[in-house]
Amino acid sequence: MRSTTQRLRRPVAALVTALASLVLVLGAAGPAGAQLGGIEGRVSDGVTGQPLSGVQIAVEGTTLITLSNGGGRYLLQGVPAGEHAVVFEYLGYAAERRQVTVAPGQTTVVDIALARAAVQLDELTIPGPPQESMRRAAGVISAERAVYAFSADFNTESYAHIAENDFRLVSAAPLSTFSIDVDRASYSNVRRFIQSGTRPPIDAVRIEEMINYFPYDWGRVRGDHPFAVTTEVWEAPWNREHRLVRIGLHAESIDVDDLPPGNLVFLLDVSGSMRPADKLPLLKSAFALLVDQLRAEDRVAIVVYAGAAGLVLESTPGDRKGKILAALNDLEAGGSTAGGQGLRLAYDVAREHYIDGGNNRIILATDGDFNVGPSSDAEMVRLIEQEREGGTFLTVLGFGTGNLKDSKMEQIADHGNGSFHYVDGLLEARKVLVEEMGGTLLTLAKDVKLQVEFNPARAEGYRLIGYENRLLADEDFNDDTKDAGELGAGHTVTALYEVVPAGAAVPRGEVDALRYRPQPDDSPPSDFDDELMFVKVRYKDPDGARSRLLELAVADRTRSPSTDFRFAAAVAGFGMLLRDSEHAGDLALDDVVRLAETGKSDDPRGYRGQFIQLVEATRDLRLLDRAAEDRERWRRWR
Repeated sequence: MRSTTQRLRRPVAALVTALASLVLVLGAAGPAGAQLGGIEGRVSDGVTGQPLSGVQIAVEGTTLITLSNGGGRYLLQGVPAGEHAVVFEYLGYAAERRQVTVAPGQTTVVDIALARAAVQLDELTIPGPPQESMRRAAGVISAERAVYAFSADFNTESYAHIAENDFRLVSAAPLSTFSIDVDRASYSNVRRFIQSGTRPPIDAVRIEEMINYFPYDWGRVRGDHPFAVTTEVWEAPWNREHRLVRIGLHAESIDVDDLPPGNLVFLLDVSGSMRPADKLPLLKSAFALLVDQLRAEDRVAIVVYAGAAGLVLESTPGDRKGKILAALNDLEAGGSTAGGQGLRLAYDVAREHYIDGGNNRIILATDGDFNVGPSSDAEMVRLIEQEREGGTFLTVLGFGTGNLKDSKMEQIADHGNGSFHYVDGLLEARKVLVEEMGGTLLTLAKDVKLQVEFNPARAEGYRLIGYENRLLADEDFNDDTKDAGELGAGHTVTALYEVVPAGAAVPRGEVDALRYRPQPDDSPPSDFDDELMFVKVRYKDPDGARSRLLELAVADRTRSPSTDFRFAAAVAGFGMLLRDSEHAGDLALDDVVRLAETGKSDDPRGYRGQFIQLVEATRDLRLLDRAAEDRERWRRWR
């Protein structure tokens, strides 16, 4: 029987080839008059009968793939009539494969109960010191027994160091300023580690990206601004004496048909490190999904780089899908990596076909290895910043394991007025390039900065949860020359502050008493005494040079939290536990599960149910318990 790890590392090579060829045929011919039907049903636990959310359901030999929702329900539409093999996969359960007959114009009902199975690993690569990596021998993972064997594989994944935000005194630092972050890469990367039975490296856990991976319902956007700002105040689940404040930005959604014409350049890494199935083969299938969404007014060029960079597809109208997909399908991996040359050529092509008022963007897909040619981080950043000022933005998609340069990819996406995503499978590719295509490809507001002023009459201290690499100097807020994050169509951004009420002790190191203190103020109470904080947001239009300002006062009143707030708090708590945060208090994984369950809501895509399953897997595999032992083992190997 195949192991759970093998099943979760799909797509397999045969599926990848079938997906690319199928999309090629459909995109070129256009299935006019095709006989189509559907498959729907409910997935449940074979023992308890409870619905399972986040189960992956795929029709073999097609691009059709979905997740079960919060009630265990799923729906696959547009299934060609005939016999199909449908595969159901879920972490901790045995995979099921069913033969299903689909009749034209009808929906076939397939309910299934999955049997629980031990999580087994045939061959698990464990990130470790760059000098040597390990593989855990085949067998059931347990906290009591783990057998290790050395491998010749070379693990060079890299992550930028994160120093967790500590509490700050309002009396010393009343302002908190940061740039928004709409990257989503950290969550899908963390998911990849956990599904492989491994605790992710601490610096791979960026809490703000985990929170913002999930869509939230902020209501409609009204007024003259392209996004709305909303706040909530609640008790911090890990410290009931503290407040937890949620600040949310929600950009208006734009229908794909209403997007401005796109001038896209796919910049694809085809170096030797991209050979594995979870790299170039997955990349081809992922971009085939995006090509299927293109319109006649869009244009696509493909630039590749390995030992040298080259143009393999000139700028081509989006309705010529057959030609675009054929160029994708012909790509092969080999050679070293001239990332710098590829970037320069891609920008040259984008500049040549620039569309005034359009979406001019490079989409870079790579494992992040830029090891040949002019490839210093500083040089690439200067090039990217120069081109973004000319109106060409950059989005980065990361692929694969063992060689992932997370820190470099995040940096260049941030400087390119784009976002960074990690694609660990076709479902993530569909989420990024189909479901969230507007936000991925269209920027509604750039250089978006937040500044929060805390009221010393209500707050003694505070800490911003996450955003450690997005902090700004307070004076940068009003400086329109300072770069900040971008907000795309349909994007939601959540920031959480943990606030210590006035009069309570702020958990931080000891400091000497101040020699110079402000004298008591005998003036009457302020009109702002009931305010906890004052939120200001600055942003520019995508082609603007001067910022616009939004302001919002937040009252010091806790209320029953929304389901979205509960869920965001659960994700933040899980992130703190993965990071060994000193601020997590007595929070446990069971607490995270319970909190996430109360914030699950209807979960139409199954993303929240999948998160709960990840937390349960972390608990059941005792990944946090083994951390100290693993770190000591790695220390000895160094």
